[in-house]
Amino acid sequence: MSVNREYKSTVFATLFHDTDRLLTLYNALTDSDLPEDTPIEIATLDDVLFTDRRNDIAFVLEDRLVILIEHQSTISENMPLRFLIYLARVYEKLIDSKAVYMRKRLRIPKPDFIVLYNGNGPFPDTKTLKLSDAYMEYQEANAGLGGLLELEVRVVNINLGRNEDIVKRCEALQGYVYFVSKVRSHQAAGYGLADAVTQTVRDCINIGVLEDFFKLHASEVINMLTAEWNIDIAREVWTEEGREEGREEGLEEGMEKGMEKGMEKAKLEIARNLRDILDIQTIAQRLGLTAAEIAEMDNAEPNG
Repeated sequence: MSVNREYKSTVFATLFHDTDRLLTLYNALTDSDLPEDTPIEIATLDDVLFTDRRNDIAFVLEDRLVILIEHQSTISENMPLRFLIYLARVYEKLIDSKAVYMRKRLRIPKPDFIVLYNGNGPFPDTKTLKLSDAYMEYQEANAGLGGLLELEVRVVNINLGRNEDIVKRCEALQGYVYFVSKVRSHQAAGYGLADAVTQTVRDCINIGVLEDFFKLHASEVINMLTAEWNIDIAREVWTEEGREEGREEGLEEGMEKGMEKGMEKAKLEIARNLRDILDIQTIAQRLGLTAAEIAEMDNAEPNG
C-alpha cells in the first residue's frame, strides 16, 4: 500500500483526472470561460515529476499545455527547474520523435505552469517563481545575449479563506478545500490521521460535499487509510505474537506468521471504520474479507 501521509495528493489527483472538473478548474484559475465541450487531452507522465507523491496533472486544451501541481509542503525555489525538466518530457510524449528533424516548423502548445499550495506554513495568496532567478550570472541588461530561457511558475494559495474568488468558481476545488481543512480540524481535535480522514469522508457524504466522488472512489479511500493501520497494528502483533511463535517454529517463520496476523487485524480495523461509508459487500471485496468476517467483528472489541 502507498504511504498514507500524502492523502491530500491522492484525493486531488483522482478528483481532477476528470476532464469536466479539470476544465472548470482551469477556467477558475485563469479567469477564462471556455465552453463545456472544449476538448481536453490528459498528458500526465507515468513516472511523475514529484516522485514522493502522485499529484501532478498535465493536460492539453486548445493551444495550451498546462502542467498543474498540488503541493502541501514547503514550496521549493527549484520549482521552475523541475518544471523545465518535466516540460521537455511531456513534449517528447506529445510529439513524434522524428518530427523534430523536419524542416517545417512544428506547432506546439504554449505551456502554463501552476502550483496549488495548501500547506500549513505562511504563504502569500499568489507568488511567481522564475527560472532566471537561478542563473549564476543573470543581468537584465545582457538578457538578450545568446537568448534567455525563461520559465515562470504561478503559485496559488488554496488554503481555506484564501483566493476565495478562484475557489468559489470551481465546485470541485471548493469541496477539496473543505475536505483538507476538515481533516486538519479533526486532527487538531485529537484524531489520528486515519480517523480524521474517515470522519471527514463521512462529513462530506452527509452534507453533500463531493458525495458522488467519495462513494465512487471507495477503493482510493481504503487505500489512503490502509497504510497507517497496517504499519502500526502489524508491528504490534509482530512483536507480541511473532516472537512467541518463533520459539516454537523458528524465528523467521514465526515473525512471518505474526505479520500476517497483524495485516488481518488491520483489515478488520479498516472495515470497522468504513461501515458508515460503504456497504459490507464493497468493503469485503476491497479488503479481501468475507461478509461473515465483517459481520462478526461487531461482536468483538476493536483491539481484541
